[in-house]
Amino acid sequence: MRIHSHPILEFEEKEDITFMFEKKIMVGKKGDTIASALVNLGIDVFSYSIKLKRPRGYYCAIGNCASCKMIVNGKPNVKTCITKLEPNMVVERQTDKGVYE
Repeated sequence: MRIHSHPILEFEEKEDITFMFEKKIMVGKKGDTIASALVNLGIDVFSYSIKLKRPRGYYCAIGNCASCKMIVNGKPNVKTCITKLEPNMVVERQTDKGVYE
């Protein structure tokens, strides 16, 4: 899903960053947000709605909505559309409020 060539814009090659998603090693690029790296890998379901369990994904891309919230490094409710990808992050889908009792 990543754009490699464009008739007007140029894209420099950026370094790879490895991270874990659902216990699998994934590769994103330096400068990616968590959400953009996942979408590039074809992953579009980030969480599920609390009441009806409907899938949620990349929606506003500016941190206004709650559709992209995931568990990152054990911390729930991280807005992945505005959180930069870092090496060795552990990212998991969120299936509830993210509050552990």
